[in-house]
Amino acid sequence: MTTTHDTNPLNWTLAARAHKMNPSVIREILKVTEKSGIISFAGGLPSPKTFPITEFAAACEKVLREDGQAALQYAASEGYGPLREAVAEMLPWNVDPGQVLITTGSQQALDLIAKVLIDTGSRILVETPTYLGALQAFTPMEPEVVSVESDEEGVIVEDLDEKSKGARFLYVLPNFQNPTGRTMTEERRAALSKRAAALNLPLIEDNPYGDLWFDTPPPLPLTARNPDGCLYMGSFSKVLAPGLRLGFVVAPKALYPKLLQAKQAADLHTPIFNQRMVAEVMKGGFLDRHVPTIRALYKSQRDAMLDALKTEMAGLDFTWNVPVGGMFLWARLPKGMSAVDLLPKAVEKNVAFVPGAAFYADHADPRTLRLSFVTPSVAQIRIGVAALAQAVREAAQAAV
Repeated sequence: MTTTHDTNPLNWTLAARAHKMNPSVIREILKVTEKSGIISFAGGLPSPKTFPITEFAAACEKVLREDGQAALQYAASEGYGPLREAVAEMLPWNVDPGQVLITTGSQQALDLIAKVLIDTGSRILVETPTYLGALQAFTPMEPEVVSVESDEEGVIVEDLDEKSKGARFLYVLPNFQNPTGRTMTEERRAALSKRAAALNLPLIEDNPYGDLWFDTPPPLPLTARNPDGCLYMGSFSKVLAPGLRLGFVVAPKALYPKLLQAKQAADLHTPIFNQRMVAEVMKGGFLDRHVPTIRALYKSQRDAMLDALKTEMAGLDFTWNVPVGGMFLWARLPKGMSAVDLLPKAVEKNVAFVPGAAFYADHADPRTLRLSFVTPSVAQIRIGVAALAQAVREAAQAAV
């Protein structure tokens, strides 16, 4: 007797918002980089060399020994009190710990913000280009996503006057932006903060990279200039370890309760064991000692990539910027080329990157690409850039 199985016996019907969900282009590319021998400039992965494993091992033992039952129990949705206090203390403006919501990574903060602030058809504004993960979080809520003109100094404030009408918020990454690596200048921040307040336009300030400056700290956050008109997001992924999935959002007191309710519906609370470990590791000013070692490593790797690009891309119409912190630089291919088309040719030469088109809400520039310099070694950076240059040269010759 043969038994057949219906692969869809219940005929599942997807919600309309599910059709708006798309896979992460970066995550799909990372699958390719699992191939042996690939040098990846694609992922935004912190260097594992920076993970403070010894300190976490000691914190883990201490947390379990001193208060293991509480560390393994359900906990408050707002987050672990001492960690919320530590977050409030490290920010450069007066923050009440009661405004700090600990999230399961800053990606969850984006999801909660989308649920609380976006209705179907709501207009929201983003930089050009912007963080792909934010677009993924916002899109299922079915907003009208509008790109604001941007340059190397950040958002062009004059473009807000018309586009901000009816907008729920403007989402920005002022420090070492993902994907471009650019940093918003002090002058532009002052102008944006003033204009957004005049337009009654809330700002969502995402700052996962702000501590990763190389020579000079970035200017004061936008939120510090107008706390009631901004939501501020931060993360422990880039300064401690991404596997902990710990982030936070600082919200005006009027908005905080709704974000908390969305958090409760999503996961009840962020893992309390992880929160207690991080709070323990942070004692005694550990970040003040640890983060400078990350900066030094990333600066040396940025310099290696800049040197390799200068050498290997000589004679090509291939341009790039010089980030002053963070994990990424932004490049542009010769006229007539497409980064999407170039990627498989580069992978054949054992090097990968992320095509820039994925980071645009609209009117994507097909020639752009993002290069991450923090995970490969200096030697791998040199080999990988040489391979990328060869792929660009061959594609340019084929186009003639």
